[in-house]
Amino acid sequence: MALNQLSPKKIENAKPKETDYKLTDGGSLYLLVKKNGTKAWRMNYRFNGKQATLALGVYPDVPLSIARKRRDEARQMLADDQDPRIAKNAVANEDKSPTFEAIAREWHQGSIGHPEWKEITRQKILREMENHLFPAIGSKPIVALKTRDLLPLLIEMTRVGIGTTTGRVKTTMASIFRYAVQRGIVDYNPAQDLKGAVITPKARHRPALPLELLPELMAKAENYTGRPLTRLAVFLSLHTFVRSSELRHARWDEIDIEKGLWTIPGQREEIIGVKYSDRGAKMGAAHFVPLSTQVIEVLENIRKISGEYLLIFPGDSNPYKPMSENTVNKALRTMGYDTQSDVCLHGFRAMACSALTESGLWSRDAVERQMSHQERNEVRAAYVHLAQHMQERRRMMQWWSNYLDINKDEYHPPYNLPDVSILKK
Repeated sequence: MALNQLSPKKIENAKPKETDYKLTDGGSLYLLVKKNGTKAWRMNYRFNGKQATLALGVYPDVPLSIARKRRDEARQMLADDQDPRIAKNAVANEDKSPTFEAIAREWHQGSIGHPEWKEITRQKILREMENHLFPAIGSKPIVALKTRDLLPLLIEMTRVGIGTTTGRVKTTMASIFRYAVQRGIVDYNPAQDLKGAVITPKARHRPALPLELLPELMAKAENYTGRPLTRLAVFLSLHTFVRSSELRHARWDEIDIEKGLWTIPGQREEIIGVKYSDRGAKMGAAHFVPLSTQVIEVLENIRKISGEYLLIFPGDSNPYKPMSENTVNKALRTMGYDTQSDVCLHGFRAMACSALTESGLWSRDAVERQMSHQERNEVRAAYVHLAQHMQERRRMMQWWSNYLDINKDEYHPPYNLPDVSILKK
């Protein structure tokens, strides 16, 4: 049968009759002219041996050209062994479906499944969704998303070197779709089939110097000729081994010299215009850093430089913003260290933990508390979460500062040493 038999003029001139009638265009497409004057596009076809009719719209809302396009699309679906009516209903459902971002934010804001989240965890998951998920699939109807739509974004994250984040994002996606299944929005969880598709690389440990090289590090830090505040930042981070964001966003009101204590809050007051300035201790709860006599001396020298400002380490160009997150590592590179393979600021934590543990003087709980590590054993965590071990930690932090001092000239291993916390107080 010939195709494209109708013309716009013929359709326009078609008048209603006492009964409905058809005007054939070809390729199973025809215009049904109803007795009430409605002109509707229809297409008859067979699928799995059964006769069916597909509605393609009403003229003039759907002109002849669009009707033909829809006919051709339907014929292609039949060639691909798909029922055009089912595909059409799926598209209609997608149009009514909420977007992935809408459901993700609903899941994130709700308490179902994660009432135990700390605020720092909630913010971290939100940032990861905004940085990785929403740009890729956020605007798409959630019912339309298949496993094949999710895999590319995980592959891209792995390609650019953020493999550890990829694992968390994959878990987040699975939780969002599980919530959508529970809500009856989708019928299955496409993220479940991502298991094994992308291998999450093992976390790469930050480089740390062997303790035997402490004398060299102490000498290079002492002779550093760069910005004085940067030199003091190196010493403060080495003596206290706090995390980078805990150091950079530190405020003077967190320091109590009389009590010899630095209290890093779980969340800091935000500084307007300073990204992530509300970050406090990583675990989301206050972290206490006992101040050794050496640290107090360093802080007093820092106060001479930045004591008039809110931040302990203000930026060089703008004192109302913190120093760059790369400041200490840049200083280490100036000293001749490769911060990718030799040592970096975060590596100070590994060095301190190694020395404190090898000394055999301190309990595991005291070391873990001072490292601000999260107890992985939930049963054990329930018993130790209130124990601060502050008296032991005060002696331990003084021991660490004294240990750094006695390693200025030559190396002394941390084991088989007396309790050097009493050498200087």
